[in-house]
Amino acid sequence: MASSKKIILKSADKELFEIAENAAMLSETVKNIVEAIGESNDPIPLKNVSSKILLKIIDYCNKHVEEENNDVLKQWDADFLNVDQDILFDLILAANYMEIKSLLDLTSHCVADMIKEKTPEDVRKLFNIKNDYTPEEEEKVRKENQWAFD
Repeated sequence: MASSKKIILKSADKELFEIAENAAMLSETVKNIVEAIGESNDPIPLKNVSSKILLKIIDYCNKHVEEENNDVLKQWDADFLNVDQDILFDLILAANYMEIKSLLDLTSHCVADMIKEKTPEDVRKLFNIKNDYTPEEEEKVRKENQWAFD
């Protein structure tokens, strides 16, 4: 059931977004601010979240308080994560900043699936990471962490 009380969120780029209170409460950060300020209509500033990402997070929160069918939600989540890498990483950062555990778990699991069974070289290539180890340093790390390569 949709909440009638609304909360205003303010993105890093100063855009305002209205969200139902029950959906907003998925964020521990928002929940703590609401509890601290009480009955205020002032926008809640989210200085580390852009409008583009906040809009996606609001969609996520709304869907997760409205949908009761887990199968529908699983499919929706899969479609929700069908985004480019930059957006995925921005979602991870925002979910962490806003303390939305279910979204952080979902996005982190997505990245884990992306790197599963890949070599370090494949992961570097996938995420465009420069290898700044010398061959000797890399060999030393491999020997010290042999368990990870078994």
